[in-house]
Amino acid sequence: MASESTLAASTKAEWIKFRTVRSSIMGVAVTVLLTVGLGVLITTLVRTHWSQFGALRIATFDPVSSSLRGSLFAQFAVGVIGTLFITSEYTSGSIRTTLTAVPNRARLIASKVIVLFFTVLVVGEFVCFAAFLIGQRIYLGVVPTASIANGTVLRSVILAGIYLTLLGLFAFALGLIFRQSAAAISVFVSLLLIVPIIGFFFPQSWQNDFMRFEPSTLGVSMQYPFAPSNTFGAWSATLVLLLYVVGTMTLALVLFQRRDAGSNQ
Repeated sequence: MASESTLAASTKAEWIKFRTVRSSIMGVAVTVLLTVGLGVLITTLVRTHWSQFGALRIATFDPVSSSLRGSLFAQFAVGVIGTLFITSEYTSGSIRTTLTAVPNRARLIASKVIVLFFTVLVVGEFVCFAAFLIGQRIYLGVVPTASIANGTVLRSVILAGIYLTLLGLFAFALGLIFRQSAAAISVFVSLLLIVPIIGFFFPQSWQNDFMRFEPSTLGVSMQYPFAPSNTFGAWSATLVLLLYVVGTMTLALVLFQRRDAGSNQ
């Protein structure tokens, strides 16, 4: 196999690889199904039971975050997409062939990150805008709605897609660190699900400071037009999550440069 000597060439090769792998196609399909499908289901249930809501719930109801609720389930799908984009090559042993074609390891990872970033960003923004617009259409005439023309609302929808994108990159970095699908996915899911549960066992004075840094809480802050109490604001939450991605990716790249790429141990 000829060596891919430029970033453009290696990125093109990684794009072909990404769009022809079954796990990538299935991951994208599940992301669409969870974000849009669950968004439709949740907003339909809200409309159906709106008359049964109490005064406090109606007064505090947020039509934006409720229509985007499916993205909090889709985060696991993008996690799998990001993880398998690298771990599948270790599982199959094709990482040696990949490095023969692209000997520069930093360029190889950069190519994969570019493909993953733009793919998940496009898919993430599409499903979040679709879920929001369909949800507001379902609410129309019964439940208070929000307009995409509102800057705060637009920010929430855009950041919902960015949240999925950053999680995909975070999962990719974990996959590069652990080089085993099961291990990387387990750590990813634990950080999003198990760690918050552990946080509830902390003293109340610690819980707020701990939980606001948890990835899922950051995602909620990014998607809500007005950040919940004891959490970061939308842009601060985005910055914290970005720092997680940069830090994890830096560690992953250092390990990738030093370790034998032919082994998944």
